[in-house]
Amino acid sequence: SAIGTIAGFGTATIVVPIFLLIFPLPQTLLLGGIIHWFNDLARLGLFRAGICWTLIAAFGIPGILAAIVGARMAFLFPMDVVVRAIGAVLVIYGGFLFWRPRFQIPQRAGTAIAGGALSGFLAGVSGIGGAVRSAVLSVFDLPKAAFIATVAAAGFLIDTARLATYVWSGAAMDRALAENLLFYIPASFAGVWIGERILRHIPQERFRFIVAAFLVLVGIKFAFFP
Repeated sequence: SAIGTIAGFGTATIVVPIFLLIFPLPQTLLLGGIIHWFNDLARLGLFRAGICWTLIAAFGIPGILAAIVGARMAFLFPMDVVVRAIGAVLVIYGGFLFWRPRFQIPQRAGTAIAGGALSGFLAGVSGIGGAVRSAVLSVFDLPKAAFIATVAAAGFLIDTARLATYVWSGAAMDRALAENLLFYIPASFAGVWIGERILRHIPQERFRFIVAAFLVLVGIKFAFFP
């Protein structure tokens, strides 16, 4: 959660692979999604003043619809194939930002709409759409607080849609696993608080490079070690 707050993504990226070592895919997606949903709420509480509502509308609405579609298809695709494809794209994009730091995809509504749909679909299918969400929203070069708040708000909408779809599709967890949320959720809140304190000391001009670095690292992990 601390890493996810600093970079704008990362919570699901860390917990989903770990949970897959222990739980079946349906339980992993449901449990990871619940933790991520509460993580979104915590980040919104800390950074709510910076939310860009216009961007949220353009990004979030197609993201919700695509998340529902992706969640319905979540158990049809091999997980490793999806993750490797996401990783390759992130390595290329993050590396390009280092090579051409002033490069900007056009800051248009169409960019947000297409990015929201892609992020929502990948979140629904694999539970790890946050890296793509941050990659797209970094295009708009928002102040760091506004970036974190906008990413969190978009994630909250997409996570709500995909969690409802998982449950509707039959995903469930037993009582013992559900009780563990009493530990996971407070730990998630603590991580957000730690990340927010660290973020205060990161200059705005370096923030985009930090996001790009996380994108490359996560992309390498996904592409070669799914």
